[in-house]
Amino acid sequence: MPHPTDERTFRLPTHLRPTRYDATLSVDLEGKRFSGTERVELAAAQPADELVLHAAELDVTRATLRVADRVLEPASITPVAASETVVLRFAEPVPAGAGTLELAWTGRMTGGLRGLYLAGSGLAATQFEAADARRVFPCFDEPGFKARWRLVVEAPAAAVVLSNGAPEREEALGPGRKRVGFAETPPLPTYLVALVVGPIDGSPATSVRGVPVRTWASPEKLPLTGFGQDVAVAVLPRLEDYFGVPYAFGKVDQVGLPEFEAGAMENAGLITFREVALLLDPQTASLAQKKRVAEVVTHELAHQWFGNWVTMTWWDDLWLNEAFATWMAFKIVDRWNPAWRVWLEFDQGKAAAMHLDALRSTHPIRAEIRDVNAAGEAFDLITYEKGGAVLRMIEGYLGEERFRDGIRLYMRRHAQGNAVADDLWSALGEASGEPVVELANAWIGKPGFPLVRVAREGRRLVLEQRRFFSEPGAGEGDDSLWPVPLVVRHGDGERVTEQRVLLRERRAEVELAGGAEPAYVCANAAATGFYRVAYDAAGLDAIGRAVGRLAPAERIQLLSDEWALVRCGEREIDAFLDLVTRFGAEADHAVLDELVARLSAIDHRLLADGDRLRFAALVVTLFGPHLAALGWDAAPGEADAVRLRRAAAVRALGVVARSAGVVGEAAARLDRWIAGDRKALEPNLHDASVAMAARAGDASRFERFRALFAKETDPAFRRRWLLALASFEDPNLAARGVELAFTDEVPLQDVASFVAALLANRTARRPFWERLRADWERLHARVKGAPMLLRRIVEAMGALVERRELEEAEAFLAAHPLDEARQAIAQTLERLRQDVALRERTQAGIGRWLEAR
Repeated sequence: MPHPTDERTFRLPTHLRPTRYDATLSVDLEGKRFSGTERVELAAAQPADELVLHAAELDVTRATLRVADRVLEPASITPVAASETVVLRFAEPVPAGAGTLELAWTGRMTGGLRGLYLAGSGLAATQFEAADARRVFPCFDEPGFKARWRLVVEAPAAAVVLSNGAPEREEALGPGRKRVGFAETPPLPTYLVALVVGPIDGSPATSVRGVPVRTWASPEKLPLTGFGQDVAVAVLPRLEDYFGVPYAFGKVDQVGLPEFEAGAMENAGLITFREVALLLDPQTASLAQKKRVAEVVTHELAHQWFGNWVTMTWWDDLWLNEAFATWMAFKIVDRWNPAWRVWLEFDQGKAAAMHLDALRSTHPIRAEIRDVNAAGEAFDLITYEKGGAVLRMIEGYLGEERFRDGIRLYMRRHAQGNAVADDLWSALGEASGEPVVELANAWIGKPGFPLVRVAREGRRLVLEQRRFFSEPGAGEGDDSLWPVPLVVRHGDGERVTEQRVLLRERRAEVELAGGAEPAYVCANAAATGFYRVAYDAAGLDAIGRAVGRLAPAERIQLLSDEWALVRCGEREIDAFLDLVTRFGAEADHAVLDELVARLSAIDHRLLADGDRLRFAALVVTLFGPHLAALGWDAAPGEADAVRLRRAAAVRALGVVARSAGVVGEAAARLDRWIAGDRKALEPNLHDASVAMAARAGDASRFERFRALFAKETDPAFRRRWLLALASFEDPNLAARGVELAFTDEVPLQDVASFVAALLANRTARRPFWERLRADWERLHARVKGAPMLLRRIVEAMGALVERRELEEAEAFLAAHPLDEARQAIAQTLERLRQDVALRERTQAGIGRWLEAR
């Protein structure tokens, strides 16, 4: 008869719970091995004749259970690969009550980027989320089993050793070895336990309300730690004040790792980062880099409360961690540096989530997770960005103070424990007196979002909602309804009126407040709502004529909504292009960035080759005046907004329109910059200039970029030089980029990004796509130990353009099923089918529109 552990969906029984781990781990960096012993204090609610805990690819060599003054040896120790568990069977029932399980084991470092792995030369680190602590410790590796951890690590004497707790003692073990003991942690789920061992250096500690904060990196990169350190020092007290709970984990260590699968990981007290998400030189970094580092550092620190202090019970509430940290990071960074206007970046993430959530293959924010592979796939735009946007929408409905009061109540009520979504909603409802459970569960419990149609008859608005799908005609028969908290703004002369409407029905009529008939209506004021708006023809014309009176976020949302309506077949492409021409006087860099993104998508996917010159002329008409007015050189003390407007113009003219003059100027300035003239190229222009120079580059430039990549220490520049090698459009150099993708010269953490760059390259796309399919096993063997990277490679296939490539992708992915990427495959193919259909539906219309200009 099959044992329950034979199923991959096996969940640990809850009658047996750990309360404390006391573990010793001996790490052999050269041999890529480790061994360990531990004492696990247990509480058993009922007798049992077996104990089950997680262990993956570990050899458990000894197990002893001490309970009720007795010592019990298991009759068998059986590893079960399907559920990554080990079953300890006893000859007699284990009594209920307290007990201590003693274990010994050995294991090997993984070849991927999870478990305990080599994160650089002589540098080992752990990455345990979602369920990889079991690759290092036999343990109860589910988030609902929180316990205290006391860790001792044996390592090379010269290595720095960091863990969750502060080091309490260190002793020499003999030739070249030492033992470091760490302070016991508060209760933690296993996925937050962490370890770093190797040659790293730390910044001087800064005390923040008694908490020491340090930022660590490889010794040669220590000068790049200052900005990330400053962010942590600035935002930590702001987070304490918001939550009303002091930071609980004794110290904050931030570590930049040369090889890292995700962006960062919120391990309690020991936060690990991909280097590019933590380290930068403020003198050469773009503003986008600074914002990104600030947002990631704050996101991970927010997790110390939302996720670490109060932890989800199971992975179907992963969004409780990630959505809240996403929203909170932008809120805190905005308070720290309001001039950055980071909510506009938040809106970019929201738009990407809406693009994904418009697919049939989307999932609810709170998705059912049956096994840990599915948990890994839940780390996506729906969980992070849609979840964060819904929290922002609910905060806007409740008000900032009542929302914060509810969060503080939630933190107090579930301190050091576990919680589910309704615990959060109940706290928010109790603090606000509003029916939050009903409102929130309507948004997190089902997939998709509404399209709100808006028609106006005098002062009366007619509103209708239905679920929005990006596939034309896909919504037939779908009866989904949401409580939609609309914020409607309308203008009449110089007066602007705002009113709130909760649209619960399929259709409703609303009388507009104020006096005279408004000149325009904006039905998603401040763009905080997670819904799309479709104005009738008169309403679209009115808001288009009044576009300069909208806030930047509203202008961005208008462009995003109208593009989405083109994709789903409800708008013709010429209507969208007409709208674009109304932005000729646009001066806000964030809105210009949205225009560049939309025009770039048309250029990449929809244009016929014969229309490229006319399309380039349109781009020059829109963006040429900006560069002509601003020039290439930043004035002393020039505002960031001006620098970013220049950067948007350079990207549009050089990367999208491929203006020979702009490309040539960018390459010349880049060469002067490389030669040492740091004034030749303003930091915000560097990304676009490198891309332009690579596209038009020759063999000598390829080798120069390759050499720069090999010696670069700044992670942002290193990544920039690397991806440039995938961007050369000379056929021979494109072929060299294709070859690089199958070598170790591309770091494992960057393989997916390199693949995406090749598939975005007009010249390299076809040869690389053929090589990828022919040599898949070689590439797959390299990334299979990093499931997130494998999913990103699948998603990169969405850059394919033609119907034959779609058909090839469908056949290839059917022939090579990837269990870790089932959701990514479904979403990528669905989106690619829609993109190919959009190309076939709109290409001729774009040509006619351009010819008629």
